[in-house]
Amino acid sequence: MSFPVTLVDLAGFIALLLWGTHMVQTGMQRAFGPRLKAILNHALAGRLRSFAAGLGITAILQSSTATGLMVTSFAAGGFVELVPALAVMLGANVGTTLIVQLLSFDISTVAPALILVGVLMFRRSASAPAHDLGRVLIGLGLMLLALHQLLGLLVDVEDAPSLRLLLGSIATTPLLDVLVAAGLTWAVHSSVAVVLLVMSLAAHGIVPPDAAFALVLGANLGTAINPLLEGAAGASPAARRVPMGNLVTRLVGIALALAALQPIGRLMVTLQPDTIRAVADFHTLFNLAVALAFLPLLTPLAQLLRRLLPDEQASVDPSAPIYLDPAARETPIVALGGAARETLRLVDGLETMLLGAREGLAKSERRLIAETRRRDDVLDRLNIAIKSYLTSIDPDELSHDDHRRLNEILAFAMNLEQAGDVVDRYLLPHLSKGLKRGLLVPKDGREELVALTNRIIVNLRTAASLFMTDDPRAARLLADEKVAFRDAEARATRAHFDRLRSGVLATAQSSALQLDLLRDLKLINSHIVAAAAYPVLERSGELLPSRVAGG
Repeated sequence: MSFPVTLVDLAGFIALLLWGTHMVQTGMQRAFGPRLKAILNHALAGRLRSFAAGLGITAILQSSTATGLMVTSFAAGGFVELVPALAVMLGANVGTTLIVQLLSFDISTVAPALILVGVLMFRRSASAPAHDLGRVLIGLGLMLLALHQLLGLLVDVEDAPSLRLLLGSIATTPLLDVLVAAGLTWAVHSSVAVVLLVMSLAAHGIVPPDAAFALVLGANLGTAINPLLEGAAGASPAARRVPMGNLVTRLVGIALALAALQPIGRLMVTLQPDTIRAVADFHTLFNLAVALAFLPLLTPLAQLLRRLLPDEQASVDPSAPIYLDPAARETPIVALGGAARETLRLVDGLETMLLGAREGLAKSERRLIAETRRRDDVLDRLNIAIKSYLTSIDPDELSHDDHRRLNEILAFAMNLEQAGDVVDRYLLPHLSKGLKRGLLVPKDGREELVALTNRIIVNLRTAASLFMTDDPRAARLLADEKVAFRDAEARATRAHFDRLRSGVLATAQSSALQLDLLRDLKLINSHIVAAAAYPVLERSGELLPSRVAGG
């Protein structure tokens, strides 16, 4: 077999290894992600408890990046202190080595059985958790199969002069090994796959043990660089502290390990003659050593990070997104949580517009009306940012529940933005036009409009709570609010016709203005109900094609 053909085979088996790793990670995230996120949130009390939580959750998810994104979102939102968050990352770094330990044993013979059982669970099971666990078994089987094929391929090419020359040029320089492995890990987004590849190369003597250990150090560096680079754009200082702290601990550990690489290498080979197991053990022991060294030092490290990345002043642009972390898009449970938090900012923006409209109704001041209209641009830009972020998530990464939640967030954001458009394009222009013409809504009518606006503000706050809780009882109460607006519109319409029959033009025009404003408020309320109540009622079977069941 010629070397170019063999190189293609090598690349194919590496791609299969990457895809298997990807399937294991996404399957675990779909099966356990939301529950593990809640567990992690409750476990962030002390550094030892946080370390254990990070280790355990990453061992299940097989993605230190996913765990890091979760804890970073908690730290950025002020829900957890920096020290426990850094402890979680130390535990996550140890947890991600466990699958490498498992695959370092010769268990390739079970690969076909894992794939068979996984396919049966994936194709035939009606249970979502079993479906996701089937995906995990398929991924594990593919990883074992890829490793077995890699080992077989490397047996054939271990004496190839071209490969020896290529790898020999870097194997003699540990620092270059670290940089090459870090770059490869950054490119493929998987330290597990890179360490497994290094194990395969070391098993056949294509790279010597010391070079293999240096490559493992590079894989640990590369996986710490990814979250910092991808999440840096637009991230707040609080959101950058956890990945920066993780990178600092890795850099210090790698520098010390490189300085003592030769004696460490001799000790590892003496204690563990099996090269594959030696590489896997070095990977785990390195992360354990870094964790043990830094757990007592997390308080001064946190202080250093706060000095390096001080809190910035609140953004002067209220339309700039805060919670849409680009790096989180690879972890749907984190990305959807950030998008939901960003969507709640639309609630705040719409409430500000409604408060301005209420003041405009009560005081009949044009200045208030003009200021309120300008705030609609904030809703428009935030809505565009949320839609762009959600649609950039790979749909293949989403479970059925993830797809449902994504669509609910999009629908909620769209309806709130449309409610803001009603305020901007109809309610406020109608009010402004009436003021220009000298038309004043009668006092009793104005008081009713202000009361209905207050009612809409309460409904908006209920919708925000419902958006987070999915409580069917609150959904029905919110949907029933449409009745109040129908009754108010019916009363105002009858009063308008009475004024028309009275023949007083000014009174009739004022009542027409009141009717226009009332219909605008009714439409705003309809969008708020559609944003939060209808998805919950539809899912619980309480929403009929034309009305709420039993309404």
